Amino acid sequence: MKLTDLWQSRSKPTLSFELFPARTEKAAANLEKAIDKLAALEPDFVSVTFGAGGSTREGSRELVRKLKQDKGLDVIAYFAGFGLAPSEITDVINAYQTLGVENILVVRGDEPRDENFTPHPESFAYASELMGYIRPRYDLCLGVAGYPESHIDAANQAKDMEFLKLKIENGAEFIITNYFYDNQYFFDYVARCRAAEIEVPIIPGVMPIYSIKMMRMLAGMCGATITERIETGLAALPEDDKDALNNFGIDFATKQCAELIQAGVPGLHIYTMDRSKSTIGLVNRLREKGLL
Repeated sequence: MKLTDLWQSRSKPTLSFELFPARTEKAAANLEKAIDKLAALEPDFVSVTFGAGGSTREGSRELVRKLKQDKGLDVIAYFAGFGLAPSEITDVINAYQTLGVENILVVRGDEPRDENFTPHPESFAYASELMGYIRPRYDLCLGVAGYPESHIDAANQAKDMEFLKLKIENGAEFIITNYFYDNQYFFDYVARCRAAEIEVPIIPGVMPIYSIKMMRMLAGMCGATITERIETGLAALPEDDKDALNNFGIDFATKQCAELIQAGVPGLHIYTMDRSKSTIGLVNRLREKGLL
């Protein structure tokens, strides 16, 4: 089912998880366990990240296949087109269609770490250009990424919104946002989108706190603000107490998601980092409250 149809048919927000292909045998074993536990929560769909490099690309396709055919889950496939030739773009999307994928999130993506990767001279520099190429060629439900605190590479907030508007004009039908720790960033972002006459569904991304090290690393990479409330809460925890940290992360995410749901968001998209414990705790608490 196309996601836009799903959101129109639902009275409660959708629940979805992001997964990424494993790069080692140990990570693959852990991912398999996480998938089974997350699938038991019966999400409305899951997303699979994508890298333009060869091995990463194949890993994404195989994970999509596994989730759809072996686990019976609806999947939204990411498509990061950095450096790819137009013919490679169509090859990837055709392969996804063969697997039965109806929904794709179109992003520019980062340069592959593969030292042998060379950008094609006809590749597209921006996600808006990718969208402009894909939209006329495919009857798929296409979405794009959004950045409540603006993309880390954006010159300013206005420029970031200008690029988002262009992606919508080129055919995007929904937005899934980067995560944030203060819901006001999301509410202000939605208000800016509506003021810019962007009316598509906007689904907030949520990242539970898995570890302090990971939190700081990812926040630095994507520009998410670690709020004073989080810093104060973390400072009050017993040192090196993983259970206390896990409970703090679940509590914080539960309150955050409850406020988002009460504000009327179409869905919640949880960045699982291929882990299950925090997501299970979060979803169970929201369901106990009757919010999902």
